[in-house]
Amino acid sequence: MKKWKIILGLGALTVGLVSGCGSAANNSSGGQTASQSKSSYTIGFAVSTINNPFFVAMENGVKQEAAKEGVKVIVDNGNNDPATQLNQVQDLIQQKVSAIILNPTDSQGLSSAVAAANKANVPVVTLDRSVTSGKVACFIASNSVQAGKMAADEIIKALKGQGKVVELQGIIGTSAERDREQGFDQEIATAKGIKVVAKQTANFDRSKALNVMQNILQANPDVKGVFAQNDEMALGALKAIQQSGKSGIAIVGIDGEKEAVNDVQQGLFYADIAQQPTQEGILGVQNAVKLAKGETVPATINSPLQLVEKGTSFSGF
Repeated sequence: MKKWKIILGLGALTVGLVSGCGSAANNSSGGQTASQSKSSYTIGFAVSTINNPFFVAMENGVKQEAAKEGVKVIVDNGNNDPATQLNQVQDLIQQKVSAIILNPTDSQGLSSAVAAANKANVPVVTLDRSVTSGKVACFIASNSVQAGKMAADEIIKALKGQGKVVELQGIIGTSAERDREQGFDQEIATAKGIKVVAKQTANFDRSKALNVMQNILQANPDVKGVFAQNDEMALGALKAIQQSGKSGIAIVGIDGEKEAVNDVQQGLFYADIAQQPTQEGILGVQNAVKLAKGETVPATINSPLQLVEKGTSFSGF
């Protein structure tokens, strides 16, 4: 059995204009007084999509902790559409929620939503991704730059420093896509014998990754490695590779989905960089409640990453 390890996030992630430490201002536009009981709080959770096991696990964590804390939670699914999610956040503000937990569909597009919450004195916690401007009281996520570097190290190891590689990007404009790309590109450049022959977005989506990978394989039949910025795209790439009849292509994804972890154990993926979305959801509620009570919370909370290789004791989510 290979040795497994947990990698803690390395330092605070850079997040636009995130505040140093956040606390809720209390007024009739959504704040709650510290004397109110926890059961009087309503937390809004605006999630980018629930058509992805990662965010389903995050939603489960939010609901689990809300029930434990005795607070009401309103869940809005943005369906990966910034305009839809912006309207949802504005509606949460109108409902005078005590705090908003935001997993933005787009880091720049949802900045205006955060600004609106700031104006209404509704504290905002962001999960997995953040925004480019506006005051975010607390950002909870894995270190996506480090995740990209870890994935690159695994590709370099699998290819022994030689070969052609494909990079499947997530939704352009999200902080997770930008940071994972940055970490991967910086690290893969250290292997002079490896060439990234294709870099294309598949929007963190399995079916889109299948189509994108099919086209890439036709143009680059001698590809030896694939880095996908999330597991859904990695699974789509795997299907494309299997349908092409090719073998010996090392795939590395990011997330820790149960299906992807199983594929690592079966040798279909070379490795996976696992996150903890359920825990992020739990932490999101815990800190949102603190903010609603007027307490101070950390500006950034780093959720740990775990390298999953064949033989690693990790079940996935």
